[in-house]
Amino acid sequence: MSDIAMAAPVRKHRTSPLLLLLSLRTLIALFAVLAFFSATAPNFLDLGTLVLLAKHVSINALLAIGMTFVVLTGGIDLSVGSIVGLAGMVAGGLIDRGVPLHFWGVTLFPDVPIVILIAIAVGVLVGTINGLLVTWLSVAPFIATLGTLYIARGTALLVSNGETFPNLVGRPQFHNTGFPVLGAGTVLGVPVSVILLVVVGAIAAYVTARTPFGRRIYAVGGNERAALLSGVPVDRVKLLVYMISGGCAAVAGLIVASELVASHPASGETFELNAIAATVLGGTSLVGGRGTIWGTIVGAFVIGILADGLVMLGVSSFWQMVIKGLVIIAAVVLDQLQRRTQRRMAIQAQGA
Repeated sequence: MSDIAMAAPVRKHRTSPLLLLLSLRTLIALFAVLAFFSATAPNFLDLGTLVLLAKHVSINALLAIGMTFVVLTGGIDLSVGSIVGLAGMVAGGLIDRGVPLHFWGVTLFPDVPIVILIAIAVGVLVGTINGLLVTWLSVAPFIATLGTLYIARGTALLVSNGETFPNLVGRPQFHNTGFPVLGAGTVLGVPVSVILLVVVGAIAAYVTARTPFGRRIYAVGGNERAALLSGVPVDRVKLLVYMISGGCAAVAGLIVASELVASHPASGETFELNAIAATVLGGTSLVGGRGTIWGTIVGAFVIGILADGLVMLGVSSFWQMVIKGLVIIAAVVLDQLQRRTQRRMAIQAQGA
């Protein structure tokens, strides 16, 4: 009798090999694409190529980090790509044209740190609008953020009447130089954009895993009704995650504009799809309540390596879209398989 009693807990904690493989699928995919392109793409492992890859990944990863906060609550944010374009245009306008004060007949040219803060504030504002639409007006996240996608993109076009703000190096007499450092600068050989990704990723991982706010995010995504009954301010949590997503998108937009030393209103088109792909591939469930920031960052690296590797192999952009779509579908299918496997094992453990 004692042998049976001791064996039961062992069965409850036994890990299925299939479940283990599914939980490690993002890392397996990362090593697989690295191995494949290292063997097939010329100069893939060159330092210059890896630095360029890291810069590309950092933009998508920053977007995906913000998206992860939203998806963990069971929502979605389709407006992040448009926020990228809008933030870049705001920064470009402030650097190139300044703020004209017609009443006094002068034009103010803010310093670059002020420009950056204003652009991020614009992204947070769009995120706030998304959050208010979802919480106060009970608009479905898909519809709410689809609407702000068009509003933000239209506003970006209106800022310059559809034109580009070129040569955003600033002018010394206005003390607004230094903007290109954000996208093209390095610290000890490491791109500034990659450093920003590490800092933002570490903060986001700490917030989601170690703070009461992070636990509330998972609670809302896991069971919103139960979270509400247990005293979690559900609407406030949802509002904050959309604000975080908007802020992360604005930072990505600043990096894009800084790297190009120009801002274009069409910047960031379809970026939201890459962010969703990285989030889902990284193990975040689209129904909410499960996922990690580090998993999302690994997912962003998989998407980035896949995109750059296919370009190096000369694969048609049309086929690149097909392959990316297949990867997204595969990620969702594997997520569903993992959930079913976990549910089945839980039922078996209860029966044991």
